Amino acid sequence: MGTVMREISRRGMLGLGVGAAAALSVAGCSSSGSSGSGKVGAKPGGTTQSRAKPIGDGSTAYTGKQPKQPPKPEKLEPGQKPPQFVVFSWDGAAEIGNGLFPRFRKIARDHNASMTFFLSGLYLLPESKKRLYRPPNNPVGASAIGYLKDENIKATLKNVRAAWLEGHEIGTHFNGHFGGNGPGSVAHWTPAQWESEIEQAMSFVTKWRTNTGFTDLEPLPFDYSKELVGGRTPCLLGQANLLPTARKRGWRYDASSPGGLQVWPTKKQGLWDFPLQGMPFPGHSFPVLSMDYNIMANQGTGSTKGPSANYPAWRKQATDAYIAGFQRAYETNRAPFFVGNHFEQWNGGIYMDAVEEAIKHIADDKHKDVRMVSFRQLCDWLDAQDPQVLANLRGLGVGQNFTGRG
Repeated sequence: MGTVMREISRRGMLGLGVGAAAALSVAGCSSSGSSGSGKVGAKPGGTTQSRAKPIGDGSTAYTGKQPKQPPKPEKLEPGQKPPQFVVFSWDGAAEIGNGLFPRFRKIARDHNASMTFFLSGLYLLPESKKRLYRPPNNPVGASAIGYLKDENIKATLKNVRAAWLEGHEIGTHFNGHFGGNGPGSVAHWTPAQWESEIEQAMSFVTKWRTNTGFTDLEPLPFDYSKELVGGRTPCLLGQANLLPTARKRGWRYDASSPGGLQVWPTKKQGLWDFPLQGMPFPGHSFPVLSMDYNIMANQGTGSTKGPSANYPAWRKQATDAYIAGFQRAYETNRAPFFVGNHFEQWNGGIYMDAVEEAIKHIADDKHKDVRMVSFRQLCDWLDAQDPQVLANLRGLGVGQNFTGRG
């Protein structure tokens, strides 16, 4: 389907920010994604290398090292101020005909940013083949987000391919997006069931040519078994049982935690934990999670089609929230700032406009040593650092100033 069904899940978020009151949070329950100073990310251009080696049925191909990647990370010296990392990520990562996927690829190029696109595997499976999907604890072929039309599958494939060549990361948002707290929810899946879900997601990505019959599209230019090193669960649920499976598969991070603080990340079960974070919410005494859906859920009735008269004020509030989250980190502890989004035109597209304005603000030349990177690129930098230097950074609380040199 060109449109997708949504589930709303309300969860409490406590103790976010400095002296913040308890805040209502909505887990993002929707899906349609250097070593020197300066901004490092994707750049224009990029084509499949000539010596592509098809994998399997030719849905994917090995084309060599990914283009547009930062140089090898340098180690911080003790007391040296770290760069300000910002990660923009997109859940679902489908092009459903609203032009948002190419729009934000262009914005990334214009502002030298790399991003992470969490692709839902089901978005490459035609509805006519839905019985190939066997979701844990749900009927065969079930999906809380529906299925895409053929033209949208093709558009998604073209954009995913181009995004990787432009230096972006392709992670996973798994498949059927089962939230809530019912028996079929991902909140109750076992490690073995997560293993099944991941294997199916990989199959839909690596066998799209067989499943769709499309012969007029080039392969995805990467080996997904090596490219896939992290994801975000539907509705930010089920991380505890996902992690043992993710670790066994050699993943490097997980971005499924809700209610995180703007502090330097730690590891859970050997994987970097990159949570959505509580950021200042202008006009309120409580914070809001750093996701478009959560901002929307805390504005008025939380409707995707609220009164249009409210759009200008809501757009400004969303923009100011993203900017406030960035500025707090940039001016104090330099903790990486994580933002999650969806390619959706909720409330007239105001949240997409807010994300664009935030990116422009972050990329301004007055902000020195800012790096808009993917989660995978952030892992590379973190893994290259001295553990004690990172431990010292983790000792800085939300809004606590960095006092080292630099």
